[in-house]
Amino acid sequence: MSQAAEFKDQQHPQWRLDRQTVDTLLAATDPTDHNFVELARLRIRYQGFPGARDIQSDLDKVLEQWDLTETALFEKTREIHAIAQVYRGQTSKRDDWS
Repeated sequence: MSQAAEFKDQQHPQWRLDRQTVDTLLAATDPTDHNFVELARLRIRYQGFPGARDIQSDLDKVLEQWDLTETALFEKTREIHAIAQVYRGQTSKRDDWS
């Protein structure tokens, strides 16, 4: 196997839906609790993923726009999840964490 083939970026199966979410996050000037948990969820999903470089770069931009570090984001979202059920009432029945 050639080195180029070995390091080829992969297409994430959730890219299309995630792209829409990331675009929404990029446009959020006053982020809601839902925005924060969505950013954290996507940071986890794409951490170490060999591809979707556009999404990974834009997630970094959102952190910068919101003046957050990843550590601060995860701390904030743990607090949010401790007091609220952010995803309550969503119509999707599938697990979207993969």
